[in-house]
Amino acid sequence: MSDLFDSIETERRTEALADGAVILRGFALDVASELLAQIDTISAQSPFRHLIVPGGKRMSVAMTNCGRLGWVSDTHGYRYEAIDPITQRAWPALPRVFTELAQQAANAAGYHDELSTDACLVNRYEPGSRLTLHQDRDEHDVQAPIISVSLGVPAIFVFGRNTRSGPTKRSRLVHGDVVVWGGVSRLAYHGVQPIAQAQHPATGSLRYNLTFRKVF
Repeated sequence: MSDLFDSIETERRTEALADGAVILRGFALDVASELLAQIDTISAQSPFRHLIVPGGKRMSVAMTNCGRLGWVSDTHGYRYEAIDPITQRAWPALPRVFTELAQQAANAAGYHDELSTDACLVNRYEPGSRLTLHQDRDEHDVQAPIISVSLGVPAIFVFGRNTRSGPTKRSRLVHGDVVVWGGVSRLAYHGVQPIAQAQHPATGSLRYNLTFRKVF
């Protein structure tokens, strides 16, 4: 029941994470149901898949994309492509509710320029799934902020510095929380600890994450 209370009673507040990085608690709650419905529509067109990293390992997190570009990975490396390699069609378009939320979150975090999002990564976490510490540096534009939306069961988000060996901060993210980072923190290392067994009324045992990026 704790996850249910997380989703209902999250206090709407801004929590400092680092210089240029904040957690907007409960920011996406009002549109969470619509976001999840759009994820179903997107994954029906471009299904979730477990990507292979350049070293040959399979990612534990399932992923798909929407927008003009999609992030992909295989033994040849990490990159953005306009065509889904599975369907051989363009990625699904960014839903309006996605772009509006991303812009509103950027504004709320202090990034007031127009955010021309051209890629949204959609991640699906099952119990035990994780993301190791990494930088988002495959984008040509590393000035625009990253906007990350949490939906479903909680996750422990790890946020560090611009070097892998720097100190890290762990924050519990729940349904409707949005993290925004840019400026001096734009290339900060970050990750997600293994997802614990839990239940959420909207997603069951799953966690979804939307990550909005400006590539060019």
